[in-house]
Amino acid sequence: MAVANTTKTSWRLQEIVAHSSNVVCLALGKNSGRLLATGGEDCRVNIWAVSKPNCIMSLTGHNNPVECVKFNNSEEQVVAGSQSGSLRVWDLEAAKILRTLMGHKANICSLDFHPFGEYLASGSMDTNIKLWDVRRKGCVFRYKGHTQAVRCLAFSPDGKWLASASDDSTIKLWDLTAGKMITEFTAHTGAINIIQFHPNEYLLASGSSDRTIKLWDLEKFKMIGSSEGEMGPVRCLAFNLDGCCLYSGAVDSLRVYGWEPNRCFDVVPVGWGKVADLAICNHQLIGVSYNLTNVSSYVVDLTRVKKSGSVIQGVIQDDQPLTEPSPKGSTLRRNYDRPLTTCSTQRVKQSSESDRRSPEGERRSPSSEDEKESSAEIRNPEDYKEIFQPKSAISRTPPKSEPFPYVCVSLQPGLLLNLPVASSTPVLRVEPTMVATAPRPIPVVTTRPPTSNHPPPSVILSTRNEPIGLNVGDFLPPARNNRPSVLGDDEALAQIRKGHDTMCVMLTSRHKNLDTIRAVWGSGDVKTSLDSAVSMKDLSIVVDILNIVNLKPSLWKLDLCTSILPQIEELLQSKYESYVQTGCTSLKLILKRFWPLISDTLTAPPSVGVDITREERHQKCKACYKQLKNLSNVVKNKADQVGRHGSAFKELQLLMAPLDY
Repeated sequence: MAVANTTKTSWRLQEIVAHSSNVVCLALGKNSGRLLATGGEDCRVNIWAVSKPNCIMSLTGHNNPVECVKFNNSEEQVVAGSQSGSLRVWDLEAAKILRTLMGHKANICSLDFHPFGEYLASGSMDTNIKLWDVRRKGCVFRYKGHTQAVRCLAFSPDGKWLASASDDSTIKLWDLTAGKMITEFTAHTGAINIIQFHPNEYLLASGSSDRTIKLWDLEKFKMIGSSEGEMGPVRCLAFNLDGCCLYSGAVDSLRVYGWEPNRCFDVVPVGWGKVADLAICNHQLIGVSYNLTNVSSYVVDLTRVKKSGSVIQGVIQDDQPLTEPSPKGSTLRRNYDRPLTTCSTQRVKQSSESDRRSPEGERRSPSSEDEKESSAEIRNPEDYKEIFQPKSAISRTPPKSEPFPYVCVSLQPGLLLNLPVASSTPVLRVEPTMVATAPRPIPVVTTRPPTSNHPPPSVILSTRNEPIGLNVGDFLPPARNNRPSVLGDDEALAQIRKGHDTMCVMLTSRHKNLDTIRAVWGSGDVKTSLDSAVSMKDLSIVVDILNIVNLKPSLWKLDLCTSILPQIEELLQSKYESYVQTGCTSLKLILKRFWPLISDTLTAPPSVGVDITREERHQKCKACYKQLKNLSNVVKNKADQVGRHGSAFKELQLLMAPLDY
């Protein structure tokens, strides 16, 4: 008989048999805290809903035991690394394999998804860290420096840095855009198991087998605190959602820490054994651990956990009050500057690009693991449809009510805990979508001078509620002594006709130019068509042509790149958002399709004899390289912007990183 207990601080939620052989790794979905992925020696990845007893999906494809798993931020993808060093990415909503990535020479020990953009970092026992472009199916960069296995990776919330922790007792901080190490922290005396960025401030926490937790200031690159109250190795760390405190998971206990000054606010006994991962969901902390084939989940009620006050190393000292943590946003430390939007999350279709060589120049011969077909077997169709299929109501979003209530259940020995989950109201979820290219915006000349109170926008959005150049105030009657007068029909028509003749002339001219381009296009010569558009000195015509060519990448040729790259430089610096988007799309296509050819041509040794075709190709590649170098400076200057622009330029900056080498 179940009896509710409202005073319990922690309890076991359930225990399940997760695999047919031993469980090797697991990961919680950090966004919701309601999804769990487990990897086992049976070479499978199983997906579970926390607190439900049945497996939702079973992902196959690896031919070796799965060593590491990780969800992406939206929990729509999961990546698994195997003992052989290969990676596989699955699309959970489409229930299919998305990518297979090869390159590591030993076990995968750590994984993390970039906070925006389709990038993934992996660390291995071969001591290397690789940054992968999931869409291109290739390695973008390799980071070397650790001398032992890389146990943990974490991207900074703004996506600019990557932190890595290793068995060599060091933490390294890497600058993704520069492709080099920023600093190294060496205060730990044992293997480092976990690192975690503060959600808002420039602060990094690390937990080690030396039984200490250390906090690092990422502005001054120095240690600001060290806690030594743990009874065993620190296995998991999680900052509170507002960043006011740090939760530490060790053997059978949860500790709550503050810093500056260092203190331990609370110690909560939890019977989770060697906890493997933590997540926070609706004022509850979920911890999961595994033993042999079983996985156990535990819940800690954070409303009953002390997060501030004067508890020092677990001893209550009410007569010595300490300063409360500073509220969010009021700290002296710098906060992360994160984009407001993310890059496109369109699904990547596997194509002939799978054979493309990565910029790093690495190729591995196909192993027996590549030959095994990957699949996503749906074990529980009802839960799968409830969690992954609906776009308008998705139950993995945490409900407002308590998701995991404490229930005391009497069980016979040997039985597994299969507790029902509390029902939740579906929550609407907004899906990121690609913005369709709007018609070219044309400035309208108006006789009314702009007022100083309403300066023109620096960037004209492609989606807006009113046309640029049309002043709504022109249609309102003038106010005299705060009393509106009646506007006659003739006056109203005169206001409406302002700039109409100018717009008609511009549209007629544009139509004539497009007719000219269409006549040239009919001959099948895309290069001549684009050259004609460039010669008209009208960016709107160039954008129209590029929007067509971008839809069919097979039309792109090296000759086309030499003509269009100077125009792309103008588009990237345009005030029209739609122009910038078109320029970014064209530049991505050029980098993905032609950079390997340009790089190989320029680095190849000189040929013997006269080869006119090769010389022409070499001259074109040299011109493209020079123009791309100029564009890289433009991209770097705009990569610090916030919003969709910032995300697009950061992605371009990563793609253009090989230009600096």
